[in-house]
Amino acid sequence: MNRRFISLWFPHLRTDAFALKDTSRHDRPFVLKASVHGRMIITAANIQAERRGIHAGLVLAVARALGSNLESCDDEMGLAGAVLLELAIWCVRFSPTVMVDEPEGLLMEVTGCAHLWGGEPDYVRSIESRLNAKGYGVRVGMADTPGVAWAVARFGSGTLTISPGLQEQVMAGLPPEAWRIDQEIVQRLHKLGLRKTGMFMNMSRRVLRRRFGQVLLDQLDKALGIQSEELVPVMPPSGCEERLPCMEPILTREGIMIALENLLLKLCGRLQKAQKGLRKVSLKGYRIDGQVVETGVGTSRPTCHVNHLIRLFEHKISTLDPGLGIELFVVEATVVEDAIPEQERLWEDRGGLDDERLSELIDRMVDRGGIEVSRYLPAEHYWPERSFRIADSIEEKPSSYWRTDVSRPVQVLAKPEHIEVTAPIPDYPPMLFVYRGNIHRIARAEGPERIEQEWWLQEGQHRDYYQVEDEQGARYWIFRRGHYHDKDFEWFIHGFFA
Repeated sequence: MNRRFISLWFPHLRTDAFALKDTSRHDRPFVLKASVHGRMIITAANIQAERRGIHAGLVLAVARALGSNLESCDDEMGLAGAVLLELAIWCVRFSPTVMVDEPEGLLMEVTGCAHLWGGEPDYVRSIESRLNAKGYGVRVGMADTPGVAWAVARFGSGTLTISPGLQEQVMAGLPPEAWRIDQEIVQRLHKLGLRKTGMFMNMSRRVLRRRFGQVLLDQLDKALGIQSEELVPVMPPSGCEERLPCMEPILTREGIMIALENLLLKLCGRLQKAQKGLRKVSLKGYRIDGQVVETGVGTSRPTCHVNHLIRLFEHKISTLDPGLGIELFVVEATVVEDAIPEQERLWEDRGGLDDERLSELIDRMVDRGGIEVSRYLPAEHYWPERSFRIADSIEEKPSSYWRTDVSRPVQVLAKPEHIEVTAPIPDYPPMLFVYRGNIHRIARAEGPERIEQEWWLQEGQHRDYYQVEDEQGARYWIFRRGHYHDKDFEWFIHGFFA
C-alpha cells in the first residue's frame, strides 16, 4: 500500500482566528498590525482586504488609503502556533498522525484512513468542509509524500488530490518555491530563468549540488519519495489502540456501547495473538463541537475477556456527554501485561487467586464505585504496621511468608494509639486501660511478646505486646514501648481481635 499524506494550508489563519471572536469581520476588510522600526506594518490580512490589494508587509497608513473602512487589530505573538496546535488535536479524528507545520499548516499521514469516509474525494471534502464550518479557510493537498502534498496545497491548481505515482509529473509544473527551500535559493533559480521545476529537476545532481547546495537535492528526494520523511505527531498514537470513525454523529448510549464492543473485539483480538492482556483501557469520544470526552476502567489481572470489559464500562458510559454527537471513538490500552494463553490453562485446577471469576468480581466491585478492594502481602519487617504491604496485582507473588507461629489480631491500626494503663508491677499485664475516654477492666491477659526495633533502621524502642480481654469479652492487642525503668515508656493499643 502506498503511503498517503495530506497537507492543510490555512492562508488566513490568524485573521480567521480573530474573526471567530467577532464573526462580522469575515465580511469586511480586516488586518492585523504590529510596530516595526517605528512604523505600523500589516502582518496579516483577510481575503476581503487582499482583494483590495492589501497584504502583509504593507504600511498600515497606505492600506487605509486603499480601503477607508479597513478594520485592524494588534497582532498577538504566538497566536499561530497556539491555533495550529488546537487544530492539530482536533484533526486527530481524521488521522492518528497529525503534525504542526508552522507557520500556517498541518501535515497528516492518512494511509488507510480514506476508505472509512468512502474514498479519498469524500475524505478530503469532509476535512475541508468541517474546517470551513469551524471558521477557517483551508486548502487541502493529498499525495504520496508530505512534500508534494505541501506543494499542491499552496501552489497547485485544479484537483489537489494527486493520484499515486504522479508526484514527479505534478512537481514539474510547479515553481521552485514548492520545494520548501530557502528564499535565497529560490531567487538564484529565478535569476537563472528556472521558473518551473521541470526545467532543472532532471539536471545533473553534481551540478545542482555545486550551484545550490545539498538542501535542494534533499528536498527533491523527499518530495519524490526517494528519501523518506517521517512526521512527528502532536499526539503520538499508541500501538495498542483502535479507532472507529462514524458516518453520522452518535448520540445514544446504545450507539456508544455498539462502538465500544466493536473496538474491544478488535483490540483484544490483537492482544491475544501477542499473548498480552489489558490492565487499563480508556475510551475517548471526539465530539463534533471539538470537545473530547473520556472514561476508562482497570482490571486486577491481564484480560482479553470482551464481555467482562463491557460490563465494567456499562455504568461509566452514562458519564460520557455526547453533546451534539460523537464522530470518532478511540479505545486505547494504556497498560498491557503478559497473559498466559487460555489453552495452557485448560488442564489446570484453577481456583483461589487463579480463578478469573474472582478477579472479574473484584473489577466489577471496584469500577462500580464506593468499594475499595486490596490484597495484602507479607513484608520483611518486625513491627506489625510495617509487616504487610498492598499488592500491585492479584497475580503478584509474595517475597516471604505470613507468620503462623503466633496469633495476630484481625484488625491492626495503621498507627498505634496512645492509652493510659494501670499495671501492678513491672512486666505484669495491665489491670485496666483507658482508650478514647472509656475504661476497660482486664479480665484475662497473655504476654508479654517482645518485638525488638529493626536493627537496619535503628528507629524507636523495643515493644512488649499483650493480648488482653476486658470484662465485656472484647479482646485487644496493646504494648508498652520501652522498659518500666525508662522515664519515657508509654502504652499503646495496636489492634483488635475478633
